[in-house]
Amino acid sequence: MPDFDSGHIFLTTFAPIRDSGSGGHKHTSFTQDVRIALAKLPTALQSPATEKIGVNSPFARNTRTHLARMFVLNDVVYNGRVGKNALAASVTGDDPATIQEVDRLNTSYLVFCADIDAVEQDGAPLPTELTPEAQKRVRASYARKLWDTMEDELRDVYVNCVGFDGVETGDDFAAYLERCHVETTMPFHDYYLKMPTFNRLPVKGLLIGVGIPLVFTLLALLLRVMGVGEMPVIGMNTLLALILGAIVTGGALYGAVRYAISNGEKPLPPGEYDDLPSVLKALYMQRRFSDFVVDTQGASDADLHKAFGAFVDQHKPGDRSGPTQGPGVIGAP
Repeated sequence: MPDFDSGHIFLTTFAPIRDSGSGGHKHTSFTQDVRIALAKLPTALQSPATEKIGVNSPFARNTRTHLARMFVLNDVVYNGRVGKNALAASVTGDDPATIQEVDRLNTSYLVFCADIDAVEQDGAPLPTELTPEAQKRVRASYARKLWDTMEDELRDVYVNCVGFDGVETGDDFAAYLERCHVETTMPFHDYYLKMPTFNRLPVKGLLIGVGIPLVFTLLALLLRVMGVGEMPVIGMNTLLALILGAIVTGGALYGAVRYAISNGEKPLPPGEYDDLPSVLKALYMQRRFSDFVVDTQGASDADLHKAFGAFVDQHKPGDRSGPTQGPGVIGAP
């Protein structure tokens, strides 16, 4: 299913950038202003080098964003001339020296991609299924969350985009992003500890369902060609049997193809600990438990039991709300 899989929304939006100068005393284009605004956004504290900056990414102000990326797309990539068989080209008169039509964008776009928990309330369990309308509500809820937590940064970037005029509230921003929404089937993360059961096709059943009427149709065709007027056993006219068999075979084939497509569109179920609060808690516990193992080397059974009890009481492994690791950082202090 586009945009949704494993309990997450893969959000992608394309906001067209204005194509005229900024006006006033400025001498830069709107596209350049977008690049400047993006350059000012701090990155997450995701490495020892960025930890020294001390200013975290504004996207880390909520606990729904797993990954986020914003960039300017000036134009589509030209992949080269469309290949064609040389003999066919010579017959049709296709001159390889003639320039083929090339796809171009009509303006630059601000692209925003985010991998988020598909929930409308923080801490809610990840869903297994989401209707298109429910997905729309999740996207709107997330957009409002962004507006509440990083309105100033969003304004600095999107003020250079077409149609952003009049966006004053979280609901306005949600409606604006929805107009810019583009369906995608590309996820950005995978936290599965145990791979789920994939939506496997019942290949044998599909082959039998299509094969039986197909064999019946071919038999009727063969008998008709040989001049046999009636089908053996059932006594049906071979022409009628041929027509009915072809109709049933075509219907069975169409049904099998539609079933295969719908089966492939089914989303995978969310993992047991795939929501962002659980991921952050797991990272926190991983680091704290590593320290615990090092610190208790050589301890007696009684001291180790006492220390582990104190460790559980202090760090609360079953509580995702805390103590835990914050978003956008390598580890909690």
